[in-house]
Amino acid sequence: MLGLLPIVALGFFLGMRHATDADHVIAVSTIVARHRSLSHAALIGALWGVGHTLTILAVGSGIVLFGWVIPVRVGLSMEFSVGLMLILLGVFNLTGLWRWLTTVSPALAAHSHGGMVHSHAHSHGDYIHTHPHGHGPESHPHDPQRTPLAWFDTHFRQLGVYQAIRPLIVGLVHGLAGSAAIALLVLTTIRDPRWAIAYLLVFGIGTIAGMMLITGALMLPFTLSGGRFARLNSGLRVASGLVSVGFGLFLVYQIGFVNGLLTSHPQWTPR
Repeated sequence: MLGLLPIVALGFFLGMRHATDADHVIAVSTIVARHRSLSHAALIGALWGVGHTLTILAVGSGIVLFGWVIPVRVGLSMEFSVGLMLILLGVFNLTGLWRWLTTVSPALAAHSHGGMVHSHAHSHGDYIHTHPHGHGPESHPHDPQRTPLAWFDTHFRQLGVYQAIRPLIVGLVHGLAGSAAIALLVLTTIRDPRWAIAYLLVFGIGTIAGMMLITGALMLPFTLSGGRFARLNSGLRVASGLVSVGFGLFLVYQIGFVNGLLTSHPQWTPR
């Protein structure tokens, strides 16, 4: 039993290292790009880690305790979902691309600033849309609060769900993709199911700690550029979105065609 203690303790540091995987870092970078404080970034990292740990414990415990065998296509689908998630997160960040372009080059958004009615893309917070309007007094044809994001802000932000649900779900999806490999690795090292579950739990705690550190580090350039360098801040958001979409497309191609999920000959090795 004493020999197992160092192995379980090692799980904490392996969990911290696991948090540095490229797909994990890219995913959280797209989320922290919309925030401006280190405390919010650390909370995002913690929520991501909690979601990741919940899935690792649920699926890993099933493999350790009940001998679940994950079919090839199911395993590939779990990893495929990470690629789709990265694409989705990147698209969310890139929805602010037009606003960034108009800040960098005002000529791209040439329009009248008088009372004349015209049409161009404009935003209410994070919500960007287009409709005819003017810039004169009383010239906006609808209440800014009557937008989809304003409705969600009003009904969910005070409950904390609005800000917490995205990193939690992203963590759940990422944990789903890596749970099989982690559980199988534990089984080859620790034969006692109780110690194996303890290892998974400590591993998850290490992942939470590691992701909190990573999100704090990722937040620094956004925090430093948010005040006096608004254009740079917008550029960082767009860059994180592009990287997320690009890496997501790479994973989709790798898993869908190279590993064969979307073909008739799938091949999967948990990793």
